Amino acid sequence: MGRQWGPSMKVAEQAGCVVSASRAGQPDAGSWSCSGVILSRSPGLVLCHGGIFTPFLRTGSAALTRTGATFLPGDSCSDDLRLHVQWRSTAASPAGRAEQELPGLCTPQCAGLGLEPGAASRARARPLQPPRPAQLLLLLSCPAFRSHFARLFGAEAAEQWHFVSSAPDDAVSEEEEEDQLRALGWFALLRVRPGAAAAAAAAAAVAAERRGPAVAVAPLGTVAKGSPLLACGSPFGAFCPDIFLNTLSRGVLSNAAGPLLLTDARCLPGTEGGGVFAARPAGALVALVAAPLCWKAREWVGLTLLCAAAPLLQVARSALARLHPGSASLSALLPPEVGAPRGPPLRDLGPPWAAAAVLVECGTVWGSGVAVAPHLVVTCRHVAPREATRVLVHSATPKNVAIWGRVVFATQETSPYDIAVMSLEEDLNGVPTPVPAEHFHEGEPVSVVGFGVFGQACGPSVTSGILSAVVHVDDTPVMLQTTCAVHGGSSGGPLFSTRSGDLLGIVASNTRDNNTGATYPHLNFSIPITVLQPALQRYSQTGDLGGLRELDHATEPVKVVWRLQRPLPEVPRSKL
Repeated sequence: MGRQWGPSMKVAEQAGCVVSASRAGQPDAGSWSCSGVILSRSPGLVLCHGGIFTPFLRTGSAALTRTGATFLPGDSCSDDLRLHVQWRSTAASPAGRAEQELPGLCTPQCAGLGLEPGAASRARARPLQPPRPAQLLLLLSCPAFRSHFARLFGAEAAEQWHFVSSAPDDAVSEEEEEDQLRALGWFALLRVRPGAAAAAAAAAAVAAERRGPAVAVAPLGTVAKGSPLLACGSPFGAFCPDIFLNTLSRGVLSNAAGPLLLTDARCLPGTEGGGVFAARPAGALVALVAAPLCWKAREWVGLTLLCAAAPLLQVARSALARLHPGSASLSALLPPEVGAPRGPPLRDLGPPWAAAAVLVECGTVWGSGVAVAPHLVVTCRHVAPREATRVLVHSATPKNVAIWGRVVFATQETSPYDIAVMSLEEDLNGVPTPVPAEHFHEGEPVSVVGFGVFGQACGPSVTSGILSAVVHVDDTPVMLQTTCAVHGGSSGGPLFSTRSGDLLGIVASNTRDNNTGATYPHLNFSIPITVLQPALQRYSQTGDLGGLRELDHATEPVKVVWRLQRPLPEVPRSKL
């Protein structure tokens, strides 16, 4: 994963754990589990997701929605709650190596995966510690997170959004879904109870932790939009931790509204409560996973919802002081904040090249666009389909402005290139004009910037990936394919090279299964800027639309590519 990720990976894997909740004496009642972050090992303090505690709340999940509630004491849950925490050893001891050589998998359920006996235990360098009992100290939430969540996903938008840990078609009762939504912004602080036999191991773990990387927290606003992130969680929770514990996923900070963060790191159910770490400051804990799957109107958005860690720990310190007056030592063990905050992340637009992305409104339709000149914006035809139509263009940087313009050119529906060009009545002052790329390199890191999903409410989102394919016709690039998450509203947005910041293309579409209606945000297509640049430059300098009109006369092989068809090897012959 590169040298920059070495320290962060060590911290993430050392801090990652899985938390299980069950009812005492009721093995048939089932169990609930999620991921967590070890904040301290002596005594053991763990922060995890609060969703697994809703079945145990004495007054039901409605207690989580009480006005002004920021925390609940541990005795808010029933006495039959039993908690266990499991993690990996911080170092491979001789006993640990012997444990790795034992045949078999960690749980009987793992046999259903069809793996060779002993394969999982040999696959990891560090052995699993046995599950340790734990005590719930308090449930806590961040009021600002809940406020921004209600603004972005509540009211009329609530019917479109789906945040439970399952796909929209999975069987989830209304009561279960309501409980999960109420608990979405809640987390839990636990204290692990080491047994007598584990005292020596705990002391060794503490000594190893002091020598190795320790968890620290990034203050809110320290990590910029577009910055790389590393998510560490356990897919499927406590199911087969030998294989799934501390699974890593990379992405970027895609967007932010106060402590409500979004990342394109790919997380699965069970990773709720897992830690998300930054490359800089090295290994700093940025956030915890609040919801690993986001669906909007049956479209998988491909983004993971996070809650910033710093405000959560501020609530924890305050709550510990109120609930446990003698717990100053516990508060002191909560990780410190490192680095200086730069300001509200909502205004932090990240890389300079991201500022070229604009929001385009054409009547009731909206999408993304890119400013290719101070007075010229390019978007997709299906966003602004008719020439001479008035459009409103919003820029989020250097300040929020709205400028009227008109569509001077839109390709015909028969053209494979879905492009529209708008001339603005005023210049977009302060918006940098991107440098158009001249060459494309498959496998290079790329980023998409657009106003998909949220429109103007949350500013442009940044998603990361690679340039997975460059499709040529007659040695000319005619289509770019990437693995960035692209969703509704991203059409017309810019595709950039992450390394150079050069403009590679204009996002045209993602992929949809016409039989099931499912969308695939991580498989999408862009129009290469090399197709457009000569015509755009000609129009900008002379006002001549001739070069743009030529886009309506693309050859049949180009049309075949954009229809996602396989080119015929030769012209078919009639059998008549």
